[in-house]
Amino acid sequence: MKLQSKVAVVTGAASGMGKAIAELYAAEGAKVIVADLNYDGAEAVVKGIKANGGTAKAVKVNVATQEDIDTMIDTAVSAYGTLDILVNNAGIMDSFEPVGEITDEKWDRIFDINTKSVMRATRKTLPIFLEKGKGVIVNTASTGGLNGAHAGAAYGASKHAVVGLTKNTGFMYANEGIRCNAIAPGGVATNIASTMANVSQFGASRLQAVQGVMPRIGQPEEIAQVALFLASDESSFVNGTVITADAGWTSAF
Repeated sequence: MKLQSKVAVVTGAASGMGKAIAELYAAEGAKVIVADLNYDGAEAVVKGIKANGGTAKAVKVNVATQEDIDTMIDTAVSAYGTLDILVNNAGIMDSFEPVGEITDEKWDRIFDINTKSVMRATRKTLPIFLEKGKGVIVNTASTGGLNGAHAGAAYGASKHAVVGLTKNTGFMYANEGIRCNAIAPGGVATNIASTMANVSQFGASRLQAVQGVMPRIGQPEEIAQVALFLASDESSFVNGTVITADAGWTSAF
């Protein structure tokens, strides 16, 4: 098993990519904190993991609040004695608004969940990793964090920020045995669209051409395999970078 005896925290783990990552990590021997605002969904994931012989615990977390993030990390340590892997996966979509249509409230909410939560969880986790002299952080970015026409202004900017934070963290702590990488998924079959409301018709029309050349929609389990690689010793020389997983979508432009 690639993660035998490791302890991992996965945010946004009640569904989609987070669920697939939590399940795969548990199957590979990790003890997993299944963190999500949807506690019932997180409990269902834990039930499935335990039914398959794995070890997991559900924690209700609003990643937009420092208090909940602190509780999440503290729970991992109190339940399993330490923490080895942090997966910052939780995120929401904008509604394809260009900058001329975005509100301050929507901008702040997207950044609180998509970006500030990554910083806060990493900041809370670092003392544990520094004391151990090792640790792994895996961030879910997006092809929208590498390009300008995969979502609206707020989502794109928030994921660009995650890419920058990933690179900075990877370099800053490279000599401390800590690795920080990100995954940039393309279109994946998840329920993130449920976080969208009142879609901008102008923004959506501008994105049609780009979305039209997407080779295919990915499955959460395919992203989980990348997250497993980044969490395992197989990627020991990979640090401060972003792995794109999009079936070749962005290789065209």
